[in-house]
Amino acid sequence: MPVTRLKLGKLKVVRRQLLQRYEHQPFVSCLAGLYGCQWRRYQRARAQPGECCCSKVECGSFGLLILTFFLSFVFLYFWSEAQNDYNDFDWFNFGNLGFWFPWSLVLLIVAAALFTYIALLLVLAVCLLSEGQRLYLHWSHKSGIVVTLAFSVTATAILSDLWSKEWKTLLLSLQVTAPYLHVAAVSLMAILSWPIALHFFRMNKKVRQVAVLGLFLSVLFSLYLVPLGMYSPCIKEAGTLGPAPTLIGHRGAPMLAPENTVMSFEKAVEAGGEGLETDVTISFDGVPFLMHDSTLKRTTNIAEVFPNRTHLDASMFTWTELQQLNAGDWFLSRDPFGTVSSLSVADRSQAQNQSIPSLVQFLEVAARSGRLVLFDLRRPPLGHPYSLSYINTTLQVVQAHINSSQVLWLPSEDRDQVQAVDPHLQQTSGEKASIQELTDGHITRLNLHYSTMSQQQIRKYQSVNISTNLYVISQPWLYTLAWCAGAQSVTTNSIHILSNINKPLFLMTPEEYSLMWILTDVVSAFLITAIFIFHWWRERGLPFWSGSRQTHENGPYSKFRTDSAEIICVRWSALHSDPPPGALVSLPLVFNP
Repeated sequence: MPVTRLKLGKLKVVRRQLLQRYEHQPFVSCLAGLYGCQWRRYQRARAQPGECCCSKVECGSFGLLILTFFLSFVFLYFWSEAQNDYNDFDWFNFGNLGFWFPWSLVLLIVAAALFTYIALLLVLAVCLLSEGQRLYLHWSHKSGIVVTLAFSVTATAILSDLWSKEWKTLLLSLQVTAPYLHVAAVSLMAILSWPIALHFFRMNKKVRQVAVLGLFLSVLFSLYLVPLGMYSPCIKEAGTLGPAPTLIGHRGAPMLAPENTVMSFEKAVEAGGEGLETDVTISFDGVPFLMHDSTLKRTTNIAEVFPNRTHLDASMFTWTELQQLNAGDWFLSRDPFGTVSSLSVADRSQAQNQSIPSLVQFLEVAARSGRLVLFDLRRPPLGHPYSLSYINTTLQVVQAHINSSQVLWLPSEDRDQVQAVDPHLQQTSGEKASIQELTDGHITRLNLHYSTMSQQQIRKYQSVNISTNLYVISQPWLYTLAWCAGAQSVTTNSIHILSNINKPLFLMTPEEYSLMWILTDVVSAFLITAIFIFHWWRERGLPFWSGSRQTHENGPYSKFRTDSAEIICVRWSALHSDPPPGALVSLPLVFNP
Protein backbone atom coordinates (compact mmCIF):
# COMPACT_ATOMS: atom_id res chain seq x y z
CA MET A 1 0.00 0.00 0.00
CA PRO A 2 1.59 3.35 -1.03
CA VAL A 3 2.56 5.79 1.67
CA THR A 4 0.60 9.04 1.41
CA ARG A 5 1.95 12.50 2.10
CA LEU A 6 0.08 12.61 5.37
CA LYS A 7 1.74 9.41 6.48
CA LEU A 8 5.14 10.77 5.41
CA GLY A 9 4.45 13.82 7.53
CA LYS A 10 3.62 11.55 10.46
CA LEU A 11 6.85 9.66 9.87
CA LYS A 12 8.85 12.89 10.01
CA VAL A 13 7.20 13.84 13.27
CA VAL A 14 7.94 10.39 14.68
CA ARG A 15 11.56 10.60 13.48
CA ARG A 16 11.95 13.98 15.11
CA GLN A 17 10.59 12.58 18.35
CA LEU A 18 12.98 9.63 18.10
CA LEU A 19 15.92 11.96 17.54
CA GLN A 20 14.91 13.98 20.54
CA ARG A 21 14.66 10.81 22.58
CA TYR A 22 17.70 8.88 21.41
CA GLU A 23 20.00 11.72 20.38
CA HIS A 24 19.49 13.82 23.44
CA GLN A 25 22.53 16.07 23.94
CA PRO A 26 22.08 18.09 27.11
CA PHE A 27 25.39 19.95 26.70
CA VAL A 28 24.62 21.07 23.14
CA SER A 29 21.03 21.85 24.10
CA CYS A 30 22.24 24.07 26.90
CA LEU A 31 24.71 25.84 24.61
CA ALA A 32 22.20 26.41 21.83
CA GLY A 33 19.52 27.44 24.32
CA LEU A 34 21.68 30.05 25.99
CA TYR A 35 23.13 31.35 22.72
CA GLY A 36 20.06 31.34 20.48
CA CYS A 37 17.10 30.13 22.60
CA GLN A 38 17.12 26.87 20.61
CA TRP A 39 16.39 24.50 23.45
CA ARG A 40 14.85 21.70 21.35
CA ARG A 41 16.80 19.36 19.08
CA TYR A 42 14.79 20.10 15.93
CA GLN A 43 15.35 23.85 16.31
CA ARG A 44 19.06 23.64 15.64
CA ALA A 45 21.14 22.30 12.78
CA ARG A 46 24.62 20.93 12.26
CA ALA A 47 27.08 22.28 9.75
CA GLN A 48 27.58 19.63 7.10
CA PRO A 49 30.87 19.03 5.27
CA GLY A 50 31.62 21.92 2.96
CA GLU A 51 29.06 24.21 4.58
CA CYS A 52 29.84 27.43 6.40
CA CYS A 53 29.27 27.37 10.13
CA CYS A 54 26.54 30.01 9.82
CA SER A 55 24.57 32.17 7.42
CA LYS A 56 25.87 35.52 6.22
CA VAL A 57 23.79 37.37 8.81
CA GLU A 58 24.99 35.12 11.61
CA CYS A 59 28.55 35.37 10.30
CA GLY A 60 28.26 39.14 10.61
CA SER A 61 26.85 38.79 14.13
CA PHE A 62 29.74 36.53 15.11
CA GLY A 63 32.26 39.01 13.70
CA LEU A 64 30.56 41.83 15.59
CA LEU A 65 30.70 39.71 18.74
CA ILE A 66 34.46 39.26 18.34
CA LEU A 67 34.96 42.99 17.71
CA THR A 68 32.85 43.89 20.74
CA PHE A 69 34.82 41.42 22.86
CA PHE A 70 38.13 43.07 22.04
CA LEU A 71 36.86 46.66 22.38
CA SER A 72 35.11 45.97 25.68
CA PHE A 73 38.26 44.22 26.93
CA VAL A 74 40.39 47.22 25.97
CA PHE A 75 38.09 49.59 27.83
CA LEU A 76 37.84 47.33 30.89
CA TYR A 77 41.60 46.93 31.03
CA PHE A 78 42.09 50.66 30.51
CA TRP A 79 39.67 51.59 33.27
CA SER A 80 40.81 48.94 35.74
CA GLU A 81 44.41 50.11 35.37
CA ALA A 82 43.28 53.71 35.95
CA GLN A 83 42.24 52.92 39.55
CA ASN A 84 45.21 54.92 40.77
CA ASP A 85 43.38 58.09 39.70
CA TYR A 86 39.77 57.23 40.53
CA ASN A 87 39.70 59.83 43.30
CA ASP A 88 40.72 62.57 40.87
CA PHE A 89 38.04 61.45 38.42
CA ASP A 90 35.29 61.50 41.06
CA TRP A 91 36.30 64.95 42.30
CA PHE A 92 36.44 66.20 38.73
CA ASN A 93 32.82 65.15 38.33
CA PHE A 94 31.98 66.71 41.70
CA GLY A 95 33.32 70.02 40.47
CA ASN A 96 31.22 69.85 37.32
CA LEU A 97 28.03 68.33 38.69
CA GLY A 98 28.00 69.82 42.17
CA PHE A 99 27.35 66.58 44.04
CA TRP A 100 29.44 63.60 45.11
CA PHE A 101 28.98 60.16 43.58
CA PRO A 102 31.48 57.29 43.06
CA TRP A 103 31.24 57.45 39.26
CA SER A 104 34.55 55.66 38.78
CA LEU A 105 33.43 52.56 40.67
CA VAL A 106 30.07 52.45 38.90
CA LEU A 107 31.79 52.72 35.54
CA LEU A 108 34.12 49.86 36.47
CA ILE A 109 31.22 47.62 37.55
CA VAL A 110 29.25 48.33 34.36
CA ALA A 111 32.30 47.71 32.17
CA ALA A 112 33.08 44.44 33.97
CA ALA A 113 29.47 43.24 33.73
CA LEU A 114 29.21 43.99 30.00
CA PHE A 115 32.57 42.39 29.24
CA THR A 116 31.61 39.27 31.20
CA TYR A 117 28.36 39.05 29.24
CA ILE A 118 30.16 39.36 25.89
CA ALA A 119 32.87 36.89 26.96
CA LEU A 120 30.23 34.31 27.92
CA LEU A 121 28.52 34.72 24.54
CA LEU A 122 31.85 34.20 22.80
CA VAL A 123 32.54 31.08 24.88
CA LEU A 124 29.11 29.71 23.94
CA ALA A 125 29.77 30.39 20.26
CA VAL A 126 33.18 28.68 20.35
CA CYS A 127 31.71 25.66 22.14
CA LEU A 128 28.91 25.39 19.57
CA LEU A 129 31.44 25.55 16.75
CA SER A 130 33.48 22.88 18.48
CA GLU A 131 30.37 20.69 18.53
CA GLY A 132 29.82 21.26 14.80
CA GLN A 133 26.64 23.30 15.31
CA ARG A 134 25.48 26.08 13.02
CA LEU A 135 25.38 29.40 14.85
CA TYR A 136 22.16 31.25 15.47
CA LEU A 137 22.27 34.23 17.83
CA HIS A 138 19.02 35.33 19.42
CA TRP A 139 17.91 38.89 18.66
CA SER A 140 18.10 39.89 22.34
CA HIS A 141 21.79 38.98 22.41
CA LYS A 142 22.34 40.94 19.21
CA SER A 143 20.83 43.96 20.93
CA GLY A 144 23.09 43.37 23.93
CA ILE A 145 26.15 43.27 21.69
CA VAL A 146 25.20 46.58 20.07
CA VAL A 147 24.63 48.20 23.47
CA THR A 148 27.99 46.93 24.78
CA LEU A 149 29.80 48.08 21.64
CA ALA A 150 28.21 51.54 21.84
CA PHE A 151 29.08 51.81 25.54
CA SER A 152 32.70 50.76 25.05
CA VAL A 153 33.31 53.08 22.10
CA THR A 154 31.53 56.06 23.68
CA ALA A 155 33.18 55.68 27.09
CA THR A 156 36.61 55.26 25.53
CA ALA A 157 36.14 58.32 23.32
CA ILE A 158 34.90 60.54 26.17
CA LEU A 159 37.62 59.50 28.60
CA SER A 160 40.28 59.86 25.92
CA ASP A 161 39.14 63.42 25.35
CA LEU A 162 38.81 64.42 29.03
CA TRP A 163 41.54 62.26 30.54
CA SER A 164 44.00 61.45 27.78
CA LYS A 165 46.92 61.09 30.20
CA GLU A 166 45.44 57.79 31.40
CA TRP A 167 46.58 56.17 28.16
CA LYS A 168 50.11 56.71 29.46
CA THR A 169 49.08 54.81 32.58
CA LEU A 170 47.87 51.95 30.38
CA LEU A 171 51.21 51.84 28.56
CA LEU A 172 53.01 51.79 31.90
CA SER A 173 50.83 48.93 33.10
CA LEU A 174 51.91 46.84 30.13
CA GLN A 175 55.45 46.93 31.52
CA VAL A 176 54.12 44.82 34.38
CA THR A 177 51.25 42.84 32.83
CA ALA A 178 52.54 42.23 29.27
CA PRO A 179 54.29 38.91 30.07
CA TYR A 180 51.11 37.52 31.59
CA LEU A 181 48.88 38.97 28.86
CA HIS A 182 51.17 37.27 26.33
CA VAL A 183 50.70 33.89 28.01
CA ALA A 184 46.92 34.43 28.19
CA ALA A 185 46.67 35.45 24.51
CA VAL A 186 48.73 32.48 23.29
CA SER A 187 46.65 30.13 25.47
CA LEU A 188 43.47 31.59 23.97
CA MET A 189 44.80 30.93 20.46
CA ALA A 190 45.52 27.31 21.43
CA ILE A 191 41.92 26.92 22.62
CA LEU A 192 40.52 28.52 19.48
CA SER A 193 42.58 26.19 17.32
CA TRP A 194 40.12 23.34 18.08
CA PRO A 195 37.02 24.78 16.32
CA ILE A 196 39.18 26.43 13.66
CA ALA A 197 40.88 23.14 12.76
CA LEU A 198 37.57 21.26 12.86
CA HIS A 199 35.93 23.58 10.32
CA PHE A 200 39.09 24.08 8.30
CA PHE A 201 39.20 20.40 7.28
CA ARG A 202 35.46 20.39 6.49
CA MET A 203 35.61 23.30 4.06
CA ASN A 204 35.40 22.42 0.36
CA LYS A 205 36.70 25.76 -0.94
CA LYS A 206 40.44 26.26 -0.99
CA VAL A 207 40.12 30.05 -0.92
CA ARG A 208 38.14 29.91 2.31
CA GLN A 209 40.61 27.49 3.82
CA VAL A 210 43.58 29.70 2.93
CA ALA A 211 41.85 32.79 4.33
CA VAL A 212 40.96 31.15 7.65
CA LEU A 213 44.32 29.48 8.16
CA GLY A 214 46.25 32.55 7.01
CA LEU A 215 44.43 34.83 9.45
CA PHE A 216 44.88 32.39 12.33
CA LEU A 217 48.59 31.87 11.70
CA SER A 218 49.19 35.61 11.23
CA VAL A 219 47.71 36.40 14.63
CA LEU A 220 49.51 33.47 16.24
CA PHE A 221 52.96 34.33 14.90
CA SER A 222 52.44 38.00 15.78
CA LEU A 223 51.78 36.96 19.37
CA TYR A 224 54.86 34.76 19.32
CA LEU A 225 57.01 37.76 18.35
CA VAL A 226 55.39 40.39 20.61
CA PRO A 227 57.91 39.89 23.47
CA LEU A 228 60.71 41.06 21.16
CA GLY A 229 59.34 44.59 21.45
CA MET A 230 58.50 44.49 25.15
CA TYR A 231 60.37 46.54 27.73
CA SER A 232 60.03 46.46 31.50
CA PRO A 233 62.36 47.88 34.18
CA CYS A 234 61.30 44.94 36.33
CA ILE A 235 63.14 42.52 34.05
CA LYS A 236 66.67 42.99 35.31
CA GLU A 237 69.73 41.07 36.39
CA ALA A 238 69.74 39.63 39.90
CA GLY A 239 71.21 41.95 42.50
CA THR A 240 70.64 45.16 40.53
CA LEU A 241 67.38 46.18 42.25
CA GLY A 242 67.83 49.31 44.32
CA PRO A 243 66.20 50.21 47.65
CA ALA A 244 62.45 50.73 47.88
CA PRO A 245 61.28 54.32 47.30
CA THR A 246 60.53 56.24 50.47
CA LEU A 247 56.90 57.23 50.98
CA ILE A 248 55.57 60.78 51.18
CA GLY A 249 51.98 61.10 52.39
CA HIS A 250 49.88 62.99 49.83
CA ARG A 251 47.97 65.48 51.98
CA GLY A 252 48.75 63.12 54.83
CA ALA A 253 46.96 59.79 54.80
CA PRO A 254 43.71 60.71 52.98
CA MET A 255 42.39 57.15 53.06
CA LEU A 256 42.52 57.11 56.86
CA ALA A 257 41.56 60.70 57.71
CA PRO A 258 40.30 63.89 56.04
CA GLU A 259 42.97 65.25 53.71
CA ASN A 260 45.13 68.19 54.82
CA THR A 261 44.22 67.90 58.49
CA VAL A 262 46.41 67.36 61.53
CA MET A 263 44.86 63.92 61.98
CA SER A 264 45.76 62.97 58.40
CA PHE A 265 49.43 63.89 58.86
CA GLU A 266 49.65 62.08 62.17
CA LYS A 267 48.20 58.96 60.52
CA ALA A 268 50.81 59.23 57.75
CA VAL A 269 53.59 59.36 60.33
CA GLU A 270 52.13 56.35 62.16
CA ALA A 271 51.94 54.40 58.89
CA GLY A 272 55.66 54.85 58.25
CA GLY A 273 55.78 57.82 55.90
CA GLU A 274 59.16 59.49 55.52
CA GLY A 275 57.66 62.73 54.27
CA LEU A 276 54.46 64.81 54.27
CA GLU A 277 53.02 66.66 51.29
CA THR A 278 50.45 69.45 51.41
CA ASP A 279 49.15 72.64 49.75
CA VAL A 280 49.53 76.10 51.26
CA THR A 281 47.36 79.20 50.82
CA ILE A 282 47.59 82.61 52.54
CA SER A 283 44.54 83.88 54.42
CA PHE A 284 43.29 87.43 53.95
CA ASP A 285 45.03 88.49 57.15
CA GLY A 286 48.34 86.79 56.29
CA VAL A 287 48.17 83.38 57.98
CA PRO A 288 49.45 80.48 55.78
CA PHE A 289 47.00 77.57 56.02
CA LEU A 290 46.46 74.22 54.30
CA MET A 291 43.96 73.94 51.45
CA HIS A 292 44.30 72.24 48.08
CA ASP A 293 41.32 73.69 46.21
CA SER A 294 40.84 77.31 45.25
CA THR A 295 37.49 77.29 47.08
CA LEU A 296 36.29 75.74 50.33
CA LYS A 297 33.25 73.88 48.94
CA ARG A 298 34.70 70.40 48.65
CA THR A 299 36.37 69.86 52.03
CA THR A 300 34.50 72.12 54.46
CA ASN A 301 30.95 72.97 55.52
CA ILE A 302 31.13 76.50 54.13
CA ALA A 303 27.65 76.11 52.61
CA GLU A 304 26.27 75.99 56.16
CA VAL A 305 28.47 78.63 57.81
CA PHE A 306 28.87 81.13 54.96
CA PRO A 307 26.18 80.15 52.40
CA ASN A 308 26.63 83.36 50.38
CA ARG A 309 30.42 83.01 50.03
CA THR A 310 30.82 79.44 48.76
CA HIS A 311 32.35 80.56 45.45
CA LEU A 312 34.90 82.92 46.96
CA ASP A 313 38.59 82.08 46.79
CA ALA A 314 39.79 80.38 49.97
CA SER A 315 42.42 83.08 50.49
CA MET A 316 39.72 85.76 50.77
CA PHE A 317 38.73 84.52 54.22
CA THR A 318 40.41 85.60 57.43
CA TRP A 319 42.00 83.05 59.72
CA THR A 320 39.25 83.62 62.31
CA GLU A 321 36.59 82.83 59.71
CA LEU A 322 38.45 79.75 58.54
CA GLN A 323 38.59 78.40 62.08
CA GLN A 324 34.79 78.38 62.18
CA LEU A 325 34.63 75.73 59.46
CA ASN A 326 34.55 71.96 59.90
CA ALA A 327 37.11 70.17 57.71
CA GLY A 328 36.31 66.55 58.58
CA ASP A 329 32.58 65.88 58.39
CA TRP A 330 32.64 65.71 54.57
CA PHE A 331 35.09 62.79 54.75
CA LEU A 332 32.65 60.66 56.74
CA SER A 333 29.61 61.51 54.65
CA ARG A 334 31.19 61.10 51.20
CA ASP A 335 33.71 58.36 51.99
CA PRO A 336 35.89 59.22 48.95
CA PHE A 337 38.09 56.10 49.16
CA GLY A 338 35.54 53.67 50.61
CA THR A 339 37.61 53.29 53.78
CA VAL A 340 35.43 54.93 56.43
CA SER A 341 33.88 51.60 57.46
CA SER A 342 37.36 50.32 58.43
CA LEU A 343 37.95 53.17 60.90
CA SER A 344 37.47 52.73 64.62
CA VAL A 345 34.78 54.65 66.51
CA ALA A 346 37.48 56.84 68.05
CA ASP A 347 38.96 57.65 64.63
CA ARG A 348 35.56 58.56 63.24
CA SER A 349 34.89 60.85 66.15
CA GLN A 350 38.29 62.49 65.73
CA ALA A 351 37.80 62.88 61.97
CA GLN A 352 34.42 64.51 62.45
CA ASN A 353 35.93 67.29 64.57
CA GLN A 354 38.86 68.26 62.33
CA SER A 355 39.40 71.90 61.41
CA ILE A 356 41.52 73.66 58.80
CA PRO A 357 45.14 73.58 60.07
CA SER A 358 47.65 76.36 59.71
CA LEU A 359 51.07 75.87 58.17
CA VAL A 360 52.53 76.21 61.68
CA GLN A 361 50.53 73.19 62.92
CA PHE A 362 51.67 71.16 59.92
CA LEU A 363 55.32 72.02 60.43
CA GLU A 364 55.13 71.17 64.11
CA VAL A 365 53.94 67.63 63.28
CA ALA A 366 56.82 67.22 60.80
CA ALA A 367 59.39 68.70 63.19
CA ARG A 368 58.36 66.43 66.08
CA SER A 369 58.58 63.30 63.91
CA GLY A 370 61.63 64.35 61.89
CA ARG A 371 59.80 64.02 58.57
CA LEU A 372 60.48 65.79 55.29
CA VAL A 373 57.90 68.31 54.09
CA LEU A 374 56.88 69.11 50.53
CA PHE A 375 54.23 71.65 49.63
CA ASP A 376 52.72 73.58 46.76
CA LEU A 377 52.27 77.28 47.43
CA ARG A 378 49.32 78.95 45.73
CA ARG A 379 49.55 82.62 44.88
CA PRO A 380 46.60 84.70 46.17
CA PRO A 381 44.48 86.51 43.56
CA LEU A 382 45.09 90.12 42.58
CA GLY A 383 43.79 92.52 45.20
CA HIS A 384 44.78 90.23 48.05
CA PRO A 385 46.90 92.02 50.70
CA TYR A 386 49.64 89.38 50.40
CA SER A 387 49.57 88.71 46.64
CA LEU A 388 53.11 90.12 46.31
CA SER A 389 54.62 89.06 49.63
CA TYR A 390 53.16 85.56 50.03
CA ILE A 391 56.53 83.84 49.42
CA ASN A 392 58.36 85.86 52.07
CA THR A 393 55.48 85.36 54.51
CA THR A 394 55.58 81.60 54.00
CA LEU A 395 59.37 81.41 54.15
CA GLN A 396 59.43 83.23 57.49
CA VAL A 397 56.99 80.71 58.99
CA VAL A 398 59.07 77.79 57.67
CA GLN A 399 62.32 79.13 59.07
CA ALA A 400 60.73 79.71 62.47
CA HIS A 401 59.22 76.25 62.97
CA ILE A 402 61.32 73.56 61.26
CA ASN A 403 64.87 72.76 60.24
CA SER A 404 65.33 74.04 56.69
CA SER A 405 67.05 70.83 55.59
CA GLN A 406 63.73 68.99 56.10
CA VAL A 407 61.95 71.20 53.57
CA LEU A 408 61.66 70.30 49.89
CA TRP A 409 61.04 73.80 48.51
CA LEU A 410 58.80 73.40 45.44
CA PRO A 411 57.57 76.96 44.52
CA SER A 412 59.45 78.10 41.43
CA GLU A 413 58.85 81.84 41.77
CA ASP A 414 61.76 83.87 43.16
CA ARG A 415 63.74 80.65 43.60
CA ASP A 416 67.10 82.44 43.42
CA GLN A 417 66.09 84.86 46.17
CA VAL A 418 64.79 82.04 48.36
CA GLN A 419 68.03 80.12 47.82
CA ALA A 420 70.02 83.19 48.80
CA VAL A 421 67.97 83.71 51.98
CA ASP A 422 68.06 80.06 53.05
CA PRO A 423 70.59 77.85 51.20
CA HIS A 424 69.77 74.83 53.39
CA LEU A 425 66.36 74.31 51.75
CA GLN A 426 66.22 71.35 49.36
CA GLN A 427 65.32 73.07 46.11
CA THR A 428 62.81 70.92 44.24
CA SER A 429 61.59 71.37 40.67
CA GLY A 430 58.28 70.21 39.24
CA GLU A 431 59.57 70.16 35.65
CA LYS A 432 62.17 68.26 33.71
CA ALA A 433 65.16 70.17 32.42
CA SER A 434 68.72 69.60 31.32
CA ILE A 435 71.24 68.66 33.97
CA GLN A 436 73.01 71.98 33.45
CA GLU A 437 69.85 74.00 34.07
CA LEU A 438 69.00 71.96 37.17
CA THR A 439 72.44 72.27 38.71
CA ASP A 440 72.54 76.02 37.98
CA GLY A 441 69.26 76.35 39.86
CA HIS A 442 70.58 74.37 42.83
CA ILE A 443 67.93 71.69 42.24
CA THR A 444 68.45 68.57 44.35
CA ARG A 445 65.17 66.81 43.69
CA LEU A 446 62.56 66.50 40.93
CA ASN A 447 58.85 66.17 41.69
CA LEU A 448 57.27 64.59 38.57
CA HIS A 449 53.98 62.99 37.66
CA TYR A 450 54.26 59.21 37.55
CA SER A 451 53.22 59.11 33.87
CA THR A 452 56.62 60.60 32.98
CA MET A 453 58.42 57.69 34.65
CA SER A 454 61.58 56.70 32.80
CA GLN A 455 64.34 54.48 34.14
CA GLN A 456 66.91 56.09 31.85
CA GLN A 457 66.09 59.64 32.98
CA ILE A 458 65.98 58.69 36.65
CA ARG A 459 69.45 57.16 36.32
CA LYS A 460 70.72 60.20 34.46
CA TYR A 461 69.55 62.59 37.18
CA GLN A 462 70.78 60.28 39.95
CA SER A 463 74.26 60.34 38.44
CA VAL A 464 74.52 64.03 39.44
CA ASN A 465 72.83 63.53 42.85
CA ILE A 466 69.39 64.74 41.78
CA SER A 467 66.68 62.55 43.32
CA THR A 468 63.32 61.84 41.67
CA ASN A 469 59.97 61.84 43.46
CA LEU A 470 56.95 60.53 41.55
CA TYR A 471 53.36 61.55 42.37
CA VAL A 472 50.66 60.35 43.02
CA ILE A 473 51.24 56.58 43.22
CA SER A 474 48.69 54.61 45.23
CA GLN A 475 48.43 51.26 43.44
CA PRO A 476 50.93 48.49 44.36
CA TRP A 477 51.72 47.72 40.71
CA LEU A 478 52.69 51.35 40.07
CA TYR A 479 54.82 51.36 43.21
CA THR A 480 56.50 48.20 41.92
CA LEU A 481 57.25 49.91 38.62
CA ALA A 482 58.65 53.01 40.35
CA TRP A 483 60.81 50.78 42.53
CA CYS A 484 62.22 48.91 39.53
CA ALA A 485 62.77 52.18 37.65
CA GLY A 486 64.93 53.48 40.50
CA ALA A 487 62.74 56.33 41.86
CA GLN A 488 63.99 57.56 45.23
CA SER A 489 60.56 58.45 46.62
CA VAL A 490 56.88 58.51 45.74
CA THR A 491 53.94 60.60 46.93
CA THR A 492 50.98 58.39 47.79
CA ASN A 493 47.42 58.32 49.09
CA SER A 494 47.79 54.74 50.33
CA ILE A 495 50.82 55.02 52.58
CA HIS A 496 49.41 52.36 54.93
CA ILE A 497 49.28 49.86 52.03
CA LEU A 498 52.55 50.58 50.24
CA SER A 499 54.53 50.58 53.47
CA ASN A 500 53.77 46.84 53.80
CA ILE A 501 55.23 45.92 50.39
CA ASN A 502 58.61 44.29 51.00
CA LYS A 503 59.47 43.33 47.42
CA PRO A 504 58.24 44.20 43.91
CA LEU A 505 55.12 42.37 42.81
CA PHE A 506 56.76 41.56 39.49
CA LEU A 507 60.49 40.95 39.14
CA MET A 508 62.41 38.45 37.03
CA THR A 509 65.77 38.12 35.34
CA PRO A 510 66.09 38.28 31.53
CA GLU A 511 66.90 34.54 31.52
CA GLU A 512 63.73 33.71 33.47
CA TYR A 513 61.60 35.81 31.14
CA SER A 514 63.18 34.27 28.02
CA LEU A 515 62.46 30.80 29.40
CA MET A 516 58.85 31.78 30.13
CA TRP A 517 58.44 33.22 26.63
CA ILE A 518 60.02 30.28 24.79
CA LEU A 519 58.17 27.63 26.81
CA THR A 520 54.85 29.36 26.19
CA ASP A 521 55.42 29.52 22.44
CA VAL A 522 56.80 25.99 22.10
CA VAL A 523 54.07 24.32 24.17
CA SER A 524 51.31 26.21 22.37
CA ALA A 525 52.82 25.40 18.94
CA PHE A 526 52.96 21.72 19.88
CA LEU A 527 49.35 21.68 21.09
CA ILE A 528 48.04 23.57 18.06
CA THR A 529 49.90 21.25 15.67
CA ALA A 530 48.54 18.21 17.51
CA ILE A 531 44.99 19.57 17.31
CA PHE A 532 45.25 20.15 13.56
CA ILE A 533 46.72 16.66 13.02
CA PHE A 534 43.95 15.15 15.13
CA HIS A 535 41.19 16.77 13.06
CA TRP A 536 42.93 15.93 9.76
CA TRP A 537 43.16 12.30 10.87
CA ARG A 538 39.60 12.24 12.13
CA GLU A 539 37.99 13.76 9.05
CA ARG A 540 39.65 11.16 6.84
CA GLY A 541 38.44 8.26 8.97
CA LEU A 542 41.96 6.99 9.66
CA PRO A 543 42.55 4.70 12.65
CA PHE A 544 44.39 6.26 15.62
CA TRP A 545 46.28 3.06 16.38
CA SER A 546 46.66 -0.37 14.96
CA GLY A 547 43.63 -2.58 15.44
CA SER A 548 41.35 0.25 16.53
CA ARG A 549 38.05 0.93 14.94
CA GLN A 550 37.92 3.90 12.61
CA THR A 551 36.68 7.22 13.86
CA HIS A 552 33.45 8.53 12.51
CA GLU A 553 33.88 9.76 8.98
CA ASN A 554 32.36 13.10 9.72
CA GLY A 555 33.76 13.84 13.14
CA PRO A 556 31.56 14.80 16.04
CA TYR A 557 28.69 16.09 13.97
CA SER A 558 26.24 13.35 14.79
CA LYS A 559 25.96 10.67 17.39
CA PHE A 560 22.76 9.51 15.69
CA ARG A 561 23.49 10.08 12.01
CA THR A 562 20.80 10.08 9.33
CA ASP A 563 22.03 8.70 6.00
CA SER A 564 20.23 9.18 2.69
CA ALA A 565 18.54 5.80 3.10
CA GLU A 566 17.95 5.62 6.81
CA ILE A 567 15.71 2.87 8.13
CA ILE A 568 13.35 3.89 10.90
CA CYS A 569 11.10 1.48 12.72
CA VAL A 570 7.80 3.07 13.49
CA ARG A 571 4.83 1.68 15.28
CA TRP A 572 2.24 0.69 12.71
CA SER A 573 -0.39 2.20 14.92
CA ALA A 574 1.08 5.60 14.13
CA LEU A 575 0.37 5.02 10.39
CA HIS A 576 -2.42 2.51 9.98
CA SER A 577 -5.03 0.88 12.17
CA ASP A 578 -5.39 -2.51 10.35
CA PRO A 579 -2.40 -4.56 11.60
CA PRO A 580 -2.49 -5.85 15.13
CA PRO A 581 -1.30 -3.60 17.96
CA GLY A 582 2.43 -3.57 18.47
CA ALA A 583 3.24 -4.64 14.89
CA LEU A 584 6.24 -2.83 13.35
CA VAL A 585 6.94 -1.82 9.78
CA SER A 586 10.30 -0.78 8.29
CA LEU A 587 10.18 1.96 5.67
CA PRO A 588 13.13 3.62 3.91
CA LEU A 589 12.92 7.40 4.06
CA VAL A 590 15.02 9.99 2.29
CA PHE A 591 15.29 13.35 4.03
CA ASN A 592 17.80 15.87 5.31
CA PRO A 593 18.56 16.24 9.00
